[in-house]
Amino acid sequence: MDLTIYPSTLNGSINAPTSKSCMQRACALAFIKVGKTTIHNIGKSDDDLAAMEIIQQLGATITKLSANSILIESKGILNEPAVLDCGESGLSVRMFTNIAALINENVTIFGKGSLLKRPLHFFEDILPKLGKTVESNNGFLPIEISGQFTPNDITIDGSLSSQYLTGLLIAFAAAQIKDKTIYVTALKSKPYIDLTLSMLTHFGYDFINQDYKQFIFKGLNDNFYKEVAYQIEGDWSGAAFLKIASAINNPITIIGLNNQSTQADRKIEEVLDLCGYKSNSNKNDIHSPNNLIAFDFDATECPDLFPPIAVLAAFCKGKSNIKGMHRLTHKESNRAITIQEEFQKLGIKVDLDTENDTMVITGGVQETEFTKVSSRHDHRIAMACAIIALNANKPITIENAEAVNKSYPNFFEDLKILEAKIIVNC
Repeated sequence: MDLTIYPSTLNGSINAPTSKSCMQRACALAFIKVGKTTIHNIGKSDDDLAAMEIIQQLGATITKLSANSILIESKGILNEPAVLDCGESGLSVRMFTNIAALINENVTIFGKGSLLKRPLHFFEDILPKLGKTVESNNGFLPIEISGQFTPNDITIDGSLSSQYLTGLLIAFAAAQIKDKTIYVTALKSKPYIDLTLSMLTHFGYDFINQDYKQFIFKGLNDNFYKEVAYQIEGDWSGAAFLKIASAINNPITIIGLNNQSTQADRKIEEVLDLCGYKSNSNKNDIHSPNNLIAFDFDATECPDLFPPIAVLAAFCKGKSNIKGMHRLTHKESNRAITIQEEFQKLGIKVDLDTENDTMVITGGVQETEFTKVSSRHDHRIAMACAIIALNANKPITIENAEAVNKSYPNFFEDLKILEAKIIVNC
């Protein structure tokens, strides 16, 4: 689907999208917990649907209670062969492959699209240390796992992705593995582990976290023996684009964000402060100053913020430096190169300083002859280009705009609610 966005002035209020980070974790935790779990404010993105499909493939049942609530009933880990389709979800494949390792039968994991290009050598390195046999396509999907799961101390490289650790934590909780330690070196994206641990506690599992270097299953808390209900938070990742739009376009109100959230992308508030843009945290109502100034920010712990803050930097005076660029290589696209090339079409100068792991963006959008950009099938690139287009001096067409379905399927409809003019071409 291609669509054209016209220069528009945003107005009004909008509900924040649902956090797919929370939704996918909630599905995994509802699956490992024997009994019933009610989930409210459910996500409906492609990644959310993939997580729901996976737990059904593993034996759970899902009943729709209302438009925004579901009931998940699970018998826990069953020793039966399984075939799991992770769609294009990086979190799902990294999380559920570790959980599926508890099954002492053959399990096949596959996916599609960009997920087929994501390296998953981690499983060949780590799961054999837990008694599993792993076969893959040279470190890529599909992956086949077999053998008897054996609890053991393990050491993992946390610089690859915190999502692998999330999967192992949930797997250790499901198996109630005591007196064994997950040792972690060079952990990145610690806030995502904080999110995982807080949700584990809510579902009845407690861990000892020793400075993010050692994790030990401590035992069960009272929640484990109760029927759990969980309310999915608003998504700071998707809302970051709306907050940037509010800063560079016109103030809007964003409803439904938890200002105490452990989500990594809540850091968007810090970035807005750095460029001179203040927010009213009580109402999530943000007010734009006359001038935005360039900023320096380390996005190593929150790499999903690169696209929205790159947009912000384009409208700030001076050169902004965003550190942590190496975290962008294995996303839906090579996101650093994609930002550079697609933003250039829109008159934005982006330099990639690989030696210093930094993206440098020169503020000030220049006139160009281009009126068309590509999402590169990357949801966050589609949203970033859309926010820039709102402030362009001519209509901009985005190719493959349906990429937003991966995380924020209502993105363009929400922009329309906020009075953006958007025309679907095909």
